[in-house]
Amino acid sequence: MKALIIVDMVYDFIDSKGALYIGPVAEEVVSQVKKRLEEYRSKGLPVIYTNDRHIKDDIEFELFPAHSIHGSGGDEVITELSPGPDERVIDKRRFSAFVGTDLDITLRDKGIEEIELAGVVTNICILYTAAMARMYGYKVTVSQKAVASFDQEAHDFALKEMEKTLGITII
Repeated sequence: MKALIIVDMVYDFIDSKGALYIGPVAEEVVSQVKKRLEEYRSKGLPVIYTNDRHIKDDIEFELFPAHSIHGSGGDEVITELSPGPDERVIDKRRFSAFVGTDLDITLRDKGIEEIELAGVVTNICILYTAAMARMYGYKVTVSQKAVASFDQEAHDFALKEMEKTLGITII
């Protein structure tokens, strides 16, 4: 079975007033993620959200400005992509959605062997989630239109790295 994992489509990345706004590419990625979401829902396939959700003194803030702090509102999925009642939201504090979460056991409990990743940021959370998914033996697909970054060069590199090094299918 296949599942869609929507990564970090939260206000702090997508809203222009967000703490770590990815820029004008946000508008396009929202519409593309929405298309992928609608396709999975129409087929009755599982959808799982993984949200960046940090504590106030998270060590990640040594690398990036404070963002997606638990309870701030910036850590919530944007309205256009709101999770449905049967769609799971998994909080994460690291780049990979597998680190310190129960994502792997959630996927295995549902018999999922293949995942598609959509969301942001291509060269950070998408890349590292994809890498760990491959290490855990999942087949991974990434729609290049349904992922985005604040850095186009890094976005392009990450897509190439996922395809060439990790064996991920880029559609």
